[in-house]
Amino acid sequence: MVTFLAVGEKPNRDGVVYVAKLLKREGLVDDYTITEKPREDKIYVIGDHSGTYSILRALKPPAVLSVDAHTDLMQDYFDHASWLAYALKDRIVERASVIGAVLMIPTTERTKLWTRNVRIFPALPRTRRVRGRWRRYMNLEQHGLKVIDEARRFLGDEIYLTIDLDVLRPEYRIARFQHGELTLKDLLEILEKILRDFTIVAVDIAEVSDRVARSKLGRRAVIEVFSLIREVVS
Repeated sequence: MVTFLAVGEKPNRDGVVYVAKLLKREGLVDDYTITEKPREDKIYVIGDHSGTYSILRALKPPAVLSVDAHTDLMQDYFDHASWLAYALKDRIVERASVIGAVLMIPTTERTKLWTRNVRIFPALPRTRRVRGRWRRYMNLEQHGLKVIDEARRFLGDEIYLTIDLDVLRPEYRIARFQHGELTLKDLLEILEKILRDFTIVAVDIAEVSDRVARSKLGRRAVIEVFSLIREVVS
């Protein structure tokens, strides 16, 4: 089954409705229900990424692996940019990793982002200050898919997987906020290894907005990512 979680502002809710119709038209789902409250399922399509928090609270997986252009570790207040920080802070999950981030990456000891029990693997080379020294993050550009092996050592075998489609480059025009550095080919290669190497409790595709209705590349990305997930997760 697939749950379509229409949460967030109107562009996110409209995007989820559009994607539900798109996937049915493509023969990838038989039927669908649009809801604002998560039920226990294996695959979710959600609007605002804060919806992942409510799914985690229902499923209580041991760890989260987020593929995202943002770390979502802000602590000011709860929203799409802080849901992961709150999931860790509220002890809904024990550990988390973020792969592909280009924004909101802790860089100094004074950075006001949640940093406990989380490991970040940016898309590009980045450094952070640790006890007076600058250290480089393990990143996709320099280390490729090896970052997934490191994430597995940190998280363990069993995870909840969340895929924020803003991790793709700006030309895909799916999400409402800043996009990341990955091509669709990059993302599919990352997901193939994650799906092969981990036991997946459940998975969501997040930050869908109504922009996707006007983006040929975006629609293709949604279809291919969903198709890959559906082949493995059931």
